[in-house]
Amino acid sequence: MLKILFSPSEGKISGGNAERKELLGSNSAREEILDTYNAIVKNENEKEIVELFGLKKFDDCKPYLQDLSSAPLMCAIERYSGVAYDYLDYPSLEKNAQEYLKKNTIIFSNLYGAILGSDTIANYKVKQGNSIGTIEPDKFYRDRFSYQLDLYLAKDEILDLRAGYYDKFYKVNKNYTTLKFLKDGKSVSHWAKAYRGKVLRELALHSINSIKEFMSLEIEGLSVAEIKVIKNKTEIVYNISN
Repeated sequence: MLKILFSPSEGKISGGNAERKELLGSNSAREEILDTYNAIVKNENEKEIVELFGLKKFDDCKPYLQDLSSAPLMCAIERYSGVAYDYLDYPSLEKNAQEYLKKNTIIFSNLYGAILGSDTIANYKVKQGNSIGTIEPDKFYRDRFSYQLDLYLAKDEILDLRAGYYDKFYKVNKNYTTLKFLKDGKSVSHWAKAYRGKVLRELALHSINSIKEFMSLEIEGLSVAEIKVIKNKTEIVYNISN
């Protein structure tokens, strides 16, 4: 089977009515970081909250001032918004494609760590790169979850669509494939997010189960320019043609 590693987004959709469940890798392994986040939110120290959330005004923080233990929950693949998720356009997909994403996408959250698309999470806010109290999320999850992820992914092929920052949460130790996007010969940022979302959508639409199947997939607006193999990483370089 193919598992897709994906990034979260600063933007999120509020609300939710999903049931609480065991997250990928266990809930107990996350207790320390989630309890620390909750303590900051409940403490109502405006300066500390604004800094953690990465927002300018405390009023902007209010939608996220929820106790994680009782906050409304939503599947992770539905919770996030932003460029990549706009291009994924999850709500417009048919049920079988949505189930594919829930089962096969692993999102690297700045609060929850590695979670499946189907894992249910609250509407939280942690600016990328910020510590939660004295806890550095990338180091926290790398130390506690890397071995578990190695075991979980042992029999799967991996397509890594994460932004580079999220490599800090988990280093893939087996052969894997990643993508690079060029526009007019230059690496791009905004369009990379868009096309990661577009690629994820195409994977779901066609129920892609292997890298071989992915390589035969034609994606509108993309053409393969080069394929590089560096140690255990295969990098497919795409030209964006429109």
